[in-house]
Amino acid sequence: MTNPATGVVEQEFPTMADSDVPAVIDRADREHTRWRDRPVEERAAALRRAADLFDQRSDELAALVMREMGKRPAEGKGELWLTARIFRYYAENGAAMIADETLEVEGAAAVIEKRSIGVVLGIMPWNYPYYQVARFAAANLILGNTILLKHAPSCPASSAAIERLLHDAGVPADAYINVYASNEQVAEIIADPRVHGVSLTGSERAGAAVAAIAGAHLTKVVLELGGSDPLIVLDTADVKATAAMAVAARMGNSGQACNAPKRMIVMADLYDAFVEEVAAQTAALVLGDPADEATTLAPLSSTQAAETLMAQLERAVEEGAVVRTGGRRLDRPGAWVEATVLTDIRPGTEAYEQELFGPVAIVFRVEDEAEAVRLANDTPFGLGAAVFSSDVERARRVGRQLDVGMVYINATEGSQADLPFGGVKRSGIGRELGQLGVEEFMNKRIVRI
Repeated sequence: MTNPATGVVEQEFPTMADSDVPAVIDRADREHTRWRDRPVEERAAALRRAADLFDQRSDELAALVMREMGKRPAEGKGELWLTARIFRYYAENGAAMIADETLEVEGAAAVIEKRSIGVVLGIMPWNYPYYQVARFAAANLILGNTILLKHAPSCPASSAAIERLLHDAGVPADAYINVYASNEQVAEIIADPRVHGVSLTGSERAGAAVAAIAGAHLTKVVLELGGSDPLIVLDTADVKATAAMAVAARMGNSGQACNAPKRMIVMADLYDAFVEEVAAQTAALVLGDPADEATTLAPLSSTQAAETLMAQLERAVEEGAVVRTGGRRLDRPGAWVEATVLTDIRPGTEAYEQELFGPVAIVFRVEDEAEAVRLANDTPFGLGAAVFSSDVERARRVGRQLDVGMVYINATEGSQADLPFGGVKRSGIGRELGQLGVEEFMNKRIVRI
């Protein structure tokens, strides 16, 4: 575990032995029948206790991720608040979500029985160490699946803390197993016939690799991958307020969010004023120690992340981008990159095509709605989008033309327990959260009488 604020390795955790992999899968497989057959009210009670524990241990858990990936405590506690809400949502609504459903069919009575499928594997990222686990684990635990959880290598302490918390809440030790696994061991787990599903949140490359292995073994996948989400400003009565929303959404978690508004697309009559506001508000962010309450922008998650982002920024400038503010890496140990605003990005350049995962906002100027839609859709990604206008029907008309999985009207993108989350194109396959989230790894068994 390397602290990104100092570059110091604070703790080491060993990867499990290759010989342990079959036994771990066997534990989860044997537990499945017992966990599945417990009354849903008992599973819900464990999830409800987990929600309470996430609230109670908020300070301790937020401090862990500050050390692991640099998250400011205020942001860590916000993530933990949402994590608790997700567990509580499935505890309170899970029984109704997985209740049998009567079908109207010709000549017979028929029912859809909503049942678990067995062991499922979760492969989680480092940017939201608790929330990402919650939106995968809570739905599957209420359904009766058992879980093997492989977290990001940079999050060993928080992943162990989640396992400990869930066991303290009453989830059986073999119903949720945290594994420190190598890529080769993950491939072995996916290939095992006792594993019936795999959910990954991460990069396109990781998603393609996991999907290839899963496909070869006919294993169901859910993939939540990258994003280059547009925020379209058609009109606004308050440029400063709209810019503030955009900056807060883009720079939150040091810009390390898949559904942050990475591309701001603004009508020509608002463009100059909007860029000026975004640049000023971005420049006002205080980059510093995440433990310091005065800090409003923390370091990136790792020195590798900082190096990757800086290489992208340098290449963008070489290809004609204009830096309105920021653009530099601080000369000190750790992963310190200034919050940055770029304009004049041209089609065909790397910055136009790639996802910039860090505190970098790109602002584009467009002349009309049609150009805004073309630009918004001109990306291999399709996670989410935001559209701003004082005319809600105008915003909805534009939103209906966007090739994305989620559209927010007059609000920046976010996440909530009862609202499904996911994208299209190279942003992924499937949905998490809400009713759709609990159905991804479900056996919808048809019974005809």
